[in-house]
Amino acid sequence: MIYAIAVFAPLAGSLIAGLFGRAIGDRAAQAVTITCMVLASLCGITAFAQLVWGGAPTGTVLLGTWVDVDRFHLAWALRYDTLSAVMVAMVTTIATLIHIYSVGYMSHDKSIARFFSYLSLFSFAMLMLVTADNLVQLFFGWEGVGLASYLLIGFWYDRPSACAAAMKAFIVNRIGDLGFALGIALLFWTVGSVEFSDIFPAIAAHQGEFYNLLGSNFPVMDVIGVLLFIGAMGKSAQIGLHVWLPDAMEGPTPVSALIHAATMVTAGVFLMARMSPLLEYAPGALAFVGFIGATTALFAATIGCVQNDIKRVIAYSTCSQLGYMFIAAGAGAYQASIFHLFTHAFFKALLFLGAGSVIHAMSDEQDIRRMGGIWRKIPITYTVFWIGSLALAGIIPFAGYYSKDAILEAAFASGTGIGMYGYVCGVAAAFLTAFYSWRLIILTFHGAPRADHHTMEHVHESPLVMTGPLMALALGAICTGFVFHGQFIGAGWHEFWRASIFNGPNNHVLADMEEIPSLAALLPSIVGIAGIATAYVMYVLKPSLPGALAERFGPVYRLLLNKWYVDELYGAVFVQPYRRLARQLWQVGDAIIIDGVPNGLASMTTEGSGRVARLQSGSLAMYAFAMLIGLVVLAALFLLVR
Repeated sequence: MIYAIAVFAPLAGSLIAGLFGRAIGDRAAQAVTITCMVLASLCGITAFAQLVWGGAPTGTVLLGTWVDVDRFHLAWALRYDTLSAVMVAMVTTIATLIHIYSVGYMSHDKSIARFFSYLSLFSFAMLMLVTADNLVQLFFGWEGVGLASYLLIGFWYDRPSACAAAMKAFIVNRIGDLGFALGIALLFWTVGSVEFSDIFPAIAAHQGEFYNLLGSNFPVMDVIGVLLFIGAMGKSAQIGLHVWLPDAMEGPTPVSALIHAATMVTAGVFLMARMSPLLEYAPGALAFVGFIGATTALFAATIGCVQNDIKRVIAYSTCSQLGYMFIAAGAGAYQASIFHLFTHAFFKALLFLGAGSVIHAMSDEQDIRRMGGIWRKIPITYTVFWIGSLALAGIIPFAGYYSKDAILEAAFASGTGIGMYGYVCGVAAAFLTAFYSWRLIILTFHGAPRADHHTMEHVHESPLVMTGPLMALALGAICTGFVFHGQFIGAGWHEFWRASIFNGPNNHVLADMEEIPSLAALLPSIVGIAGIATAYVMYVLKPSLPGALAERFGPVYRLLLNKWYVDELYGAVFVQPYRRLARQLWQVGDAIIIDGVPNGLASMTTEGSGRVARLQSGSLAMYAFAMLIGLVVLAALFLLVR
């Protein structure tokens, strides 16, 4: 019962606030959604504790029959295992803190009830996704978070940039969702079911089968794995389908925190862990996952080093950290990927909400070049920003140290070429992560004030309703790493995860992590400290150095500042040709052919009818004359034919 409450309480809050928000008022809408989220988080944490420490059995919570057509039966049920319980506890906890924070951040908005309704709907959709007991139900939650993200990114719909960002997120995700849907269809075609309880035991029996694609035969499990991962690439903003993520910053800052920390972008990582029984028999798909993840981790980190919008720096950080999670999944260390997902949720939500506190203090200013000199005025925000950045940079003993290092150790221990590629890219990204994190801190909080005098006069610490959640998240960013390390990936991982994540008989990566050379294990921490030192030198000791480097290496700087010109490339290759095609279909196909031909025939009929109508003059002499002419013509034709 408590597990079902954890999932459906946010839906109840969303419906009440959305349907009756105007009647009950903003305060009541906030109260009911937050109450439902607090109830959900308490139930989620209790369900997690009962399963992990209380010895409760895994299973499903049956809600009813969903589909019953001929021989196709599909139940609506909540899967209750360690993987789902971890996700439910994390999502509900982070979402509750974001709801509370939003009371202060959105206090002056005109659509408070609508915002809180959307926020709770987003939480419910993610909870449905992570508790799904079959792929169709998972796809329902998958599309639900896509819909909710569209509503929240475009929440300020009177802003053209917000509407464009919402559409971009929706369309790009549809590309990935097509791959996901095809993967579900092919898996059903192969196994004959979409229920996890039927799919997972049948995987081994089908591992030798092939699927003919474009005239070539490919292992069917590899094809399914790649298709499912294409869906994950869209939701988790991996390179190629990442372009929606930075633009999602057009939504309110609490939305950014929810999308980037606990929902949506983590859905792809969860999918890879849930489908581990299939991926263990799809080595080609795993290699693809690892390659894309490693490339994304480094690619996004390079962009984050030169961005000037405080939220965009953190957004590209999210993209990079998701790449780390897929490095772990590609190496077969699914537990490490979920461990980093879990710790990342706390310090990334902390950074985004901390950025929101800075924006709130700076009168809605987001450009870090117009900040500086504010750390004494907002000490709580400054302190928690340091904690989040230390966790993100992977500095011991903060949470990111345990989970990020575990990923790189797993990549090194995998012993594969893709694993080594992931390790090298991950170490390079670790240096860049530390660098841009401290660049952000120094430019935002330190140095001489660069804002105007009026803005600086009004800089102030956020109210308790905002700083309270920040301090709670800071505690998570400090503690979750060393508290859960032993259970997630340590000696007790078998008992912790039970059968919710599968490692094949030849997958010993978690054990081999303990045997890698000391230098390989220490290198991420070394480069992290080096990245912090580099930022300190460039922005404190020699503040003229960044400008000089940008001028000397102008093409490289502009390449990174313009995000590798991926948006421009997509515009030239896909968007503009599609617009030209659409314009031709409109102007020729629609206006001339579809509308023109019927309209032309209608005009001819109208004109002909008008001319005939003019002959009806009412004159008997004219009618007699016309009959005489007709008689003469008929007689002439008769004589000619004879």
